[in-house]
Amino acid sequence: MLLNMLKGKIHRATITEAKLDYVGSITIDTELLEKAGILEYEKVQIVDVNNGSRFETYTIAGERGSGMICLNGAAAREVQVGDKIIIMAYASMTPEEVKDNPPKVLFVDDDNKILRITRYEKHGLLTEDMINE
Repeated sequence: MLLNMLKGKIHRATITEAKLDYVGSITIDTELLEKAGILEYEKVQIVDVNNGSRFETYTIAGERGSGMICLNGAAAREVQVGDKIIIMAYASMTPEEVKDNPPKVLFVDDDNKILRITRYEKHGLLTEDMINE
């Protein structure tokens, strides 16, 4: 049996741009993608903390170190520049794989610079140790 489990999350990132005239996607600073374990072109779920919108799109790698979080295409209508969002990626895993693969959670500041990286433990509690990857 495969379970659809959270594998990576960028928590409370700030929308830096919204471009209606582009194919639907989300452009994310490459460093943020890598540190959260999210791949380019991977499907992600977006939750806008400010307005409650929830939708799915795919990722595009943006300029490394830029802090870019840009919603593109129709998804740009769901957000405003400055909104806080949560970006989540999921993976299909066996129950055995779930035990060995807790999700990475990337916390960022208002400029989308990395504050810390943690992993979930049992019952949704965060570990105290940072991941240095």
